[in-house]
Amino acid sequence: MPYKLNIFSKILILLVLLLIPIVLLYSYTNRITNHVVQDQIQSSNLNQLSFFMHQLDADVERLSMSPVILGSDPYMREYINLSDSPDYDVLKEQSRLIQKLSLQSVSSGWVNELTVAIPKGKQVLSSSIFVNGTDVWPWQQEIRRTWTYEVRESDKGVGSFIREISEPIRAQTVDQANVLYQVRFSVQNMMHLMDVYKQDKRSDPFLVNGRTGLILNSSSNREIAGEIQAQLAAKADLPASGQVQFEIDRQQYLISYVKSAQLGWYLVDYVPVEKILSPITMTRNLFYITIGLLLIMSVLASFLLYRNVQIPLGKMIQSVQKVKRGDLSARIEYTAKNEFDFLIQRFNEMAERIQVLVEDVFAEKIRSREATLKQLQSQIHPHFLYNSLFFIINSAEMEDKESVVAMAQNLAEFYRYTTRVEKQAVRLRDELDLVGHYLNIQHLRIHRLKYDITVPEAMLDEPVPRLILQPLVENAILHGIERSVEGDRIAITGEQDENWNRIIVEDNGTGLDEAGLAALHAQLQSPMSDDIGCGTWNVHHRLFYQFGEGSGLTFQPGNQGGLKAVLTWKREAHKSLPAADGGIRL
Repeated sequence: MPYKLNIFSKILILLVLLLIPIVLLYSYTNRITNHVVQDQIQSSNLNQLSFFMHQLDADVERLSMSPVILGSDPYMREYINLSDSPDYDVLKEQSRLIQKLSLQSVSSGWVNELTVAIPKGKQVLSSSIFVNGTDVWPWQQEIRRTWTYEVRESDKGVGSFIREISEPIRAQTVDQANVLYQVRFSVQNMMHLMDVYKQDKRSDPFLVNGRTGLILNSSSNREIAGEIQAQLAAKADLPASGQVQFEIDRQQYLISYVKSAQLGWYLVDYVPVEKILSPITMTRNLFYITIGLLLIMSVLASFLLYRNVQIPLGKMIQSVQKVKRGDLSARIEYTAKNEFDFLIQRFNEMAERIQVLVEDVFAEKIRSREATLKQLQSQIHPHFLYNSLFFIINSAEMEDKESVVAMAQNLAEFYRYTTRVEKQAVRLRDELDLVGHYLNIQHLRIHRLKYDITVPEAMLDEPVPRLILQPLVENAILHGIERSVEGDRIAITGEQDENWNRIIVEDNGTGLDEAGLAALHAQLQSPMSDDIGCGTWNVHHRLFYQFGEGSGLTFQPGNQGGLKAVLTWKREAHKSLPAADGGIRL
């Protein structure tokens, strides 16, 4: 039967169809707006970074002019030309020049060092007290005419940039020049500027130069900066400025970079893409929330219809489905306070009547099954009775009084037990007594037969169905002992664990191969037939019916070459039954 939409579902579908075009239109416009705003934000980030780089280059360019200004100073020219003259006051002029170097150094907005090195007299004049007056200088070093990054031992790991100008200009090393003008500034100046830039924006700028040069701000994430440096260095022909996106730690980052015209380094800034799009995302989420609230209000508007029609119908449908699946106890526990109350009341009455009728039929089936079990019990083959009576006749003719008495006593005890069918549950010890009488009878007929019964005391009061063990012993004699010339022993052993009881009946007769065992187990699961016999089939199914899943009869190869029958049932000792002293061992 095809599924039909109820009224409430139709109303909801109509509301959803009205909202879908609005959501789709907004999604389309939001996607376009997203791209436009993202491009604007990216362009703004790059422009701000370029402006910051322009300011930094301007400061560096002003420092680059310091050596030129020093070379044009008249006092500096006079000192260089007349420092060897005996009438020239060298110390006085040195003091004046050092003061001039210091004043020019502090006039810049950046902390820097101005140094003048004269190779001829091994003289060094500097605005730094740590360098001034020393004659230790890398006189053989090449002149660094462009900005060069260097880390001095005295700077405690903080690098600096250096630029030098020589006279004459064609000199290649310091010792070839008449005078060397050097300007040096620490990277702390740029780190301070980057910290100021970072305060105004949610960014993290730093400087890179290939794979080796890296200058971070005071609070940079070194791992992310290192990853960005490696990925930028891997790009060939990196332009002077641009933007790329990299994935770092499973997060997308927008990388903006600008190359310094003075230093040749790249100023890099990065920001998570999610942070850029957060305003757009917030606006989108607010719209979706509004749509959701509108949908909820629409649902609330149809709630009255749902409450008065849909709920009673749903309750009735659920109960009908339960009855269809066989749950006849299903009742509708709901008060609709409208016309549906009449239908609900009549349904409950109908379900109750059906349940009573079905329970009556089921009880009749149970009584029928119990009668069937009793009939199966009575079908255990009594063929050994005829043999026993013939044995008594023959023994009487031979005047063997003891054999006649023994056979008659055991036969009487056997049939006194088997004819009591009113009580189907007995103790295991009673079944073992019956098996003992049965084995005594068979021993009188078959003198080579020997048997051994070993059962723990704890198992003797376990409840079992009547005549559950004797058919297995009978099969062991008929199919194991009597068919084998060497077969002469039957062993009955009891085992018990926390949940299960097991009785093992084992003979040393002919036994069965694997194919025979498989066929025997298959016959136990099939309807009773003459191939397996009613006794064995009866034993298995009586255990299964009484004790449930896992209980029943199985067959295994015997340890002495015969067959091993294993009875298994759930442990359920009746403490009300009297217990005897010690186990059974015959």
